[in-house]
Amino acid sequence: MTLQTGMMLLAAKMPLDMMISKMSEGMVETLKIFFLTLLFSLPLGLVIAFGRMAKNRILRYIVTVYIAIMRGTPLMLQVMAIYFGPNYLLHIRIPRSYRFIAIIVAFALNYAAYFAEIYRSGIESMPVGQYEAARLLGYNKAQTFFKIILPQVIKRILPSITNEVICLVKDTSLAFSIAYLEMFTVAKQIASSNTSFTPFIIAGVFYFIFNSVVAWVMNFAEKKLNYYK
Repeated sequence: MTLQTGMMLLAAKMPLDMMISKMSEGMVETLKIFFLTLLFSLPLGLVIAFGRMAKNRILRYIVTVYIAIMRGTPLMLQVMAIYFGPNYLLHIRIPRSYRFIAIIVAFALNYAAYFAEIYRSGIESMPVGQYEAARLLGYNKAQTFFKIILPQVIKRILPSITNEVICLVKDTSLAFSIAYLEMFTVAKQIASSNTSFTPFIIAGVFYFIFNSVVAWVMNFAEKKLNYYK
């Protein structure tokens, strides 16, 4: 959904049912940002965590700087830099379709940095005896990590991952910084055209329900992994 189309749709006053309908369309865009960000950032975060723990000092330094930049600058600024950067730095004409790509790239790179540190803390918390026992059983390094270490790490870091996932639900609203019509942007435009605070209340309900579902799913997964209780 483009900004011009959205402005035309929201120019006139609309009843409550139409507000909810339009914001539901925006919610679909919010869901796309949410799921695609997780799809790319979770595995990328594990790769970055490996780089952060690498024996090679140069690689470790590069990854450390990357994490510092991603965590030390606002996500909104990163979205704008990735969207406007090609035009300002390389004078490349930006197609309309690049707006969504820039959002996913920025969100994935940002959240991968946070997930990387969560992964690292979980991996480094594992006792050395786990590795020694796996070596005695004849496991190689890859088998040790993916069959023994990683399942235990996921169990340990799930509460921290849950916090980041819930933050991601709310951070999807930052797509408004490049005028992408996700739910919050739609709500803001409806509120402006109708001079009403109601769209923001509806958006708050949407976000609350979405976060409640996410929290329930993550809590369910956490209980399933508490196999010793």
